[in-house]
Amino acid sequence: MREKVVGIIGLGLMGQAFSTRLQSQGYETLGYDINHDRCHEFGSARVASSAIALAEKTDALILCLFDTKQIQETLLGPQGLLLSPRASALNIICTSTCEPEAICEIAAATHKHSAHFIEMPISGTSKQVANGDCLGLIGGDKKAIDNLSPILDAMCAKRMYVGEIGSASKAKLAINLVLGLHRAALAEGLVFGQRIGLDTDTLLSLLQNSAAESSVMRVKGPFMTKRKYDEPQSRVDQSLKDFGLIHKLAAQNNQPLPLATQYTELLEACLERGEGKQDNAIIFEAIHRRGDSN
Repeated sequence: MREKVVGIIGLGLMGQAFSTRLQSQGYETLGYDINHDRCHEFGSARVASSAIALAEKTDALILCLFDTKQIQETLLGPQGLLLSPRASALNIICTSTCEPEAICEIAAATHKHSAHFIEMPISGTSKQVANGDCLGLIGGDKKAIDNLSPILDAMCAKRMYVGEIGSASKAKLAINLVLGLHRAALAEGLVFGQRIGLDTDTLLSLLQNSAAESSVMRVKGPFMTKRKYDEPQSRVDQSLKDFGLIHKLAAQNNQPLPLATQYTELLEACLERGEGKQDNAIIFEAIHRRGDSN
């Protein structure tokens, strides 16, 4: 494997963050995205003309795509990677959050073409990824994972093996459920404090030193107290997509999610106001607006 060259497909927040992280660890990164603006941000000299062209220059490919549909198109579509003459040489690391059943089907199709496929969805924001301060949730064949360990070490030092393909996606959705509710709880607490006359910066500091403390306060608290969301680390539309998967999986297993339902309604209210590309800490504003309307 040409281990010092890593391809990245999907050059949004996570794709660019992984590039930053890998380069800091001595790797060269090459990218591809159907969005020309993202390619320009990545650097035109480091962007391939297509996913297949990228696969001709490296054996290791990281998928940082928005959803399952984009992954299926990238791997199995008319111009998909698995149609490449080099398909059997490819080692694919999927970091996207996907439906567990779908990721299993994708992995099975990949294996039919003799390519290697593992899933590693990430718990952490794009900034945490760039800094190496994130958790990788790993699912797949342990031998394939071991073969990719140098690259995985460079991507994120903290990783946990969850089980067979699909297990890591399930774990990521469970984590995102709790994480989203933590954000909502923090936002509601800060709005409440502001309404009753407390300074939000002071309150955030108190919360961080109290029994209520969580990592969400450190990462998302400053967005909320400054009320600035236009340099996102994780976006509203991404969170809403993930909660759609969470609700679907819960319904399949006959599990009501009353708190997640309320959280999703708040995200949808942000999306309706054109805030889909803002940092998901903007849920603070969704809660604040409910008070303004009373």
